[in-house]
Amino acid sequence: MKFWNKFIVIIIGIVGLYVAFLIASDVNTILNKISNFKIEFIPLILLFVISTWVILFARWHLLLQNLDIIIPKKESFVIFVSGFALTILPGKVGELIKSQLIKKKFGVSRTKTVPIVITEQLYSIIGLIVVSIFGIWNFELGIYIMSLFAILLIFIFVLISSKKFFNQFLNLVKRIRFIAKFSESLSYSHETITKSTRGKIVFYASALSILFWLADSVSVYLVLLAFGIDSVELLEIIPTYTTSIILGVASFLPLGIGVVESSLAGFLILLGIDISLSLTLVIIIRIFTRWFPVSVGFIALKLSGGLSEKNNSE
Repeated sequence: MKFWNKFIVIIIGIVGLYVAFLIASDVNTILNKISNFKIEFIPLILLFVISTWVILFARWHLLLQNLDIIIPKKESFVIFVSGFALTILPGKVGELIKSQLIKKKFGVSRTKTVPIVITEQLYSIIGLIVVSIFGIWNFELGIYIMSLFAILLIFIFVLISSKKFFNQFLNLVKRIRFIAKFSESLSYSHETITKSTRGKIVFYASALSILFWLADSVSVYLVLLAFGIDSVELLEIIPTYTTSIILGVASFLPLGIGVVESSLAGFLILLGIDISLSLTLVIIIRIFTRWFPVSVGFIALKLSGGLSEKNNSE
């Protein structure tokens, strides 16, 4: 119950944030712009959003196979999508629910699957940095943010290359209550993470991560087109959107709430989009790209048994 109480508090905070965004905008302008939204773009936007799930699942499936963990694709996909539900937790640690579900349904030790969840986030960062390069010359601020994240990525690779450094870092993160529950799994994860970041798997997982962020950026671009905004090019949207995501990741807030929205709105304003419309765009973009997957994730979590009384207590 403590978990769900915290979850409800986060949801209330998010709703409050979006309400504040709307209050800060011109309501009449917002209603006028929304009424001009071209609904024929919705199927195309959803197509790209759902395609990002397929891309990420392909990466997840490859990482499992790389460690000789064989799970039926149908059940694996439901478990994978279940992880979307808890991405609302800071640092995406909620995706560790996938390890719990695999252990329950297929008896695979969490020591084997927890590291996969960690490497997923590592590859997501790689994809973010690479995709940010596309059109980076159109967004100067992104160069500095991308450079900082590139340094962070180098630090991460140095960290996982040394078992000593990795264990020292692990002792620090174990102080986080939620992660402490997986401390035993994490303590055996160095070898698995190393195996997941060596050889051909690096190329395939990185390529899929890049493809994911490109498709995600295209869905954002389609939202702009649906509002009749064609003055901004795709190569401007890609670094603008990914830079706001990078800032959200760095904040360690649930889905980067507040940071992504405010930074993306600011960047859109810099691209010449009206303030009220920018704030509206940000909310619509986040509904399609993040809150829709979270909603579907809860359905998958229910189907996978993740909302059972036993799993809730665990």
